[in-house]
Amino acid sequence: MNGKQQTRLCGLGVTLLLGGILAANGPAQAAVTESDFFDEMPVVLSASRLSQPVNEAPAAVTVIDREMIRASGFRDIPELLRLVPGFSVAYTRDNTWAAGYHGLGDAYSRRFQVLVDGRSIYSPHYGAVNWTDLPLAIDDIERIEVVRGPDAAVYGANAFAAVINIITKTAAQVPGEFVSLQTGTKDMRGMTVRHGGGNAALRYRLTASAQQRDRFERDVTGPPDMGISVGQYFEASQTYFVNGRVDWQRSPDSDVMAQFGLTQGKGNAGARTDDPRFALEPTEQDSRALYLQFAYRKVESERREWRVQAYHTQNRFDADAWVSPLVYNGIDYGNVVVDQYLRQSRSSIDLQVNEQWAPSLRAVWGGELWQETVKSPQGYHSSKTMRGEIARAFGNLEWRPHERVLLQGGAMLEHHYFTGADISPRAAANFTVAPGHVIRLGISRAYRSPTFFEEEGNRVLLSESGAPIDVLTVPSGGLEPERIVSREIAYVGHWRPLRLDMDVRLFRDRIDDFIGMVKVDPALDVFGSLQSKVFSAANIGGIDSHGGEIQMRWRPTRGLDVSVHYARVFLSTDTADTNFKKDIPLSAPRSSWGILANYHFGNHWEASLFAQRADAQKWLTEGDDTEAFTRVDARLAHRWKWQGTEMEAAVVGQNLGKDYQEFRNTNLFSRRVYGSLSLAW
Repeated sequence: MNGKQQTRLCGLGVTLLLGGILAANGPAQAAVTESDFFDEMPVVLSASRLSQPVNEAPAAVTVIDREMIRASGFRDIPELLRLVPGFSVAYTRDNTWAAGYHGLGDAYSRRFQVLVDGRSIYSPHYGAVNWTDLPLAIDDIERIEVVRGPDAAVYGANAFAAVINIITKTAAQVPGEFVSLQTGTKDMRGMTVRHGGGNAALRYRLTASAQQRDRFERDVTGPPDMGISVGQYFEASQTYFVNGRVDWQRSPDSDVMAQFGLTQGKGNAGARTDDPRFALEPTEQDSRALYLQFAYRKVESERREWRVQAYHTQNRFDADAWVSPLVYNGIDYGNVVVDQYLRQSRSSIDLQVNEQWAPSLRAVWGGELWQETVKSPQGYHSSKTMRGEIARAFGNLEWRPHERVLLQGGAMLEHHYFTGADISPRAAANFTVAPGHVIRLGISRAYRSPTFFEEEGNRVLLSESGAPIDVLTVPSGGLEPERIVSREIAYVGHWRPLRLDMDVRLFRDRIDDFIGMVKVDPALDVFGSLQSKVFSAANIGGIDSHGGEIQMRWRPTRGLDVSVHYARVFLSTDTADTNFKKDIPLSAPRSSWGILANYHFGNHWEASLFAQRADAQKWLTEGDDTEAFTRVDARLAHRWKWQGTEMEAAVVGQNLGKDYQEFRNTNLFSRRVYGSLSLAW
């Protein structure tokens, strides 16, 4: 079955499902009233740090709520981004994920600010988001707000392409006991256990989880230049974590939140090849992570409240390989040791103050201080721990000069340990052309500061005695931050008679001083030998991006909920680097779309269908050209009560059609099925 046939089949399936749903059990449904639907637009917090309806936000926002998370059947948090227009998501290797928004995606997802309850989780080493190290169960997520576009005026550097704000359930939302079990093909196993308790003033929850995955087909044939044979390529992982949260209502006008989390992960990866250099890639990885977080909120009056937050995060990764001896091109290099030890941390304290200065004028302002550390002897050819400090101050203003006009502006002043001081401003104007229908104009500027590895990375391969054998990367010698200027015009509407929300956005972005890993003078490879390519990060030029996206959410009956999105993106670049000049325009699927339809039948049965289509794309740096694909998932679930226990059983089929490639052409995602059972009492 080819891609076009799959697309037609998917479209036919969606049509039949929706048609059947609308026709089935119509008289049996309870009477529908206006209160059963969203009379107001969803309220978001992430776009400006001010609570506001989606149509009053200064940027485009996608809300992934609990119902969408359940209906999708996804058990890995990054996959939820498949529900957002313009996003590309793929598992890479070594228990990591890649994500791109409007292209430019690589193995590290460096251009997002990802937050969990206000805690930043991107790594200072590569800038990657360590998704699998998160001590967070998908069952504990309340909602995810995705700001589509730069938001550095609110969150600073790395809020470059988008902001992904994961909001977890409070302790008060999950009283009692909860158990969730999953088992399926490809050695999938999962168990999550949660306990919630306390009293009206002090609530707590404690969650523990164990997860196992076998990511791809082992029977694959790699390209000849990689020397990969059939049946020699695999990825598998096991992750265990525990986290806890306490919510204390200290007084009617103040509250305290405290959280902690611990993760232990193990991964197995590898490809048996005829090239001895592949033996230098560790086949077993060990990762650990922890975090502590505290927040205090005080409501001083109806006009003013403030919040202080502090957190500390730490990640450790370790993977070793030993080749005895390494022989390549007839040269015996002796015993070679690879030690991929990496430890990184972040400590932060921040203040946020919300004020209502007048009925039509309100503001939020504050600041943040944090310190980042990285230690990686092989990554930097040094045993020292590197440190850097960041200081930020921000302010955002919302003014309503007329009932149909809302003006917003703000900026972030930031001092980064590598690039010094930068200011990231934003301005937006929202015009209500009719009740429920808003036109938004916006312009913003954002920066992405280089990571430790981009600035100072110096990977050197060592012999067992510690003598250098080969050099892979050298320090950059000083990088400018990436800069983006983003312009947009958007429409956000609520069609009450159709019970339809719609968001349409046209954008034009200009990125300057884009940072890429490029080949440098081979003479720098002073040790000679295993490979002639030496890389360093460099500012390689500019990128232009333009296009449009649309998302809709339609809930015509109490039982039916349909989310649809589509994006079309065009990229061009003026870089002189040959590889990036060819790859950047291909790094975003020209067109992509997705649909998630969920229907509640009678007698507590429900069914959902997820479908996704993306054109071919090139993942940058470590990635490959991947073919266009169509993916179709389905879920059937039943809920019931038994002796006071709420139970749900579900079966989920993922990628029910043809195998497709993720990130690399050897990463084949095949059909898989799993069942789940959850109990709450």
